[in-house]
Amino acid sequence: MKKISLVFVVVLASYFNAFSQVGESFPEMEAETLTNEFVDIPKDISGKYSLIGIAFSKKAEDYLKGWFEPVYNQFIYKNPNPGPFDFSFDINTYFIPMFTGAKRPAYQKVMKKMKKTIDLRLQPNVVFYKGTLKEYKDALNFDGKDIPYFYVIDPNGKIVYATSGRYTKQKMQEITDAVDSAMEME
Repeated sequence: MKKISLVFVVVLASYFNAFSQVGESFPEMEAETLTNEFVDIPKDISGKYSLIGIAFSKKAEDYLKGWFEPVYNQFIYKNPNPGPFDFSFDINTYFIPMFTGAKRPAYQKVMKKMKKTIDLRLQPNVVFYKGTLKEYKDALNFDGKDIPYFYVIDPNGKIVYATSGRYTKQKMQEITDAVDSAMEME
């Protein structure tokens, strides 16, 4: 019985630790898109819901790329000839590889490489951050460096939903449900 209680406490603590940033403001971040435009998050994205995906290691960046197509199809692509059952979201969407510490010098080289390899339709949504990590790690409660983190942010810059890890259909549905629910509450 003690083992079950201990496991329950550890799982519960992990759950609250992972989502303790919900309700908090997303920290300010200046980043550069692959189209060489600068965006101040959350200032420049206020007034709309936003989905932000962050990776701060090479492995996490590889997993982040696994989200590109499904997120594009769900939140970015606008069907020019929508049917009666088509539904599109009007949200900001950004994927952010973070270049911190010893990785900062690689910023321009990686950006140049990604400009050649990332689909042109996604380039305005891929933004690069170069700077320190500590304030983001503290504010966003990163607990593993090798996975991407996703945040749904309300029009006022508050985090309304958070998840992490590799892409799965279930996680995408949870993000979609969070965006949908948050938008319905307005």
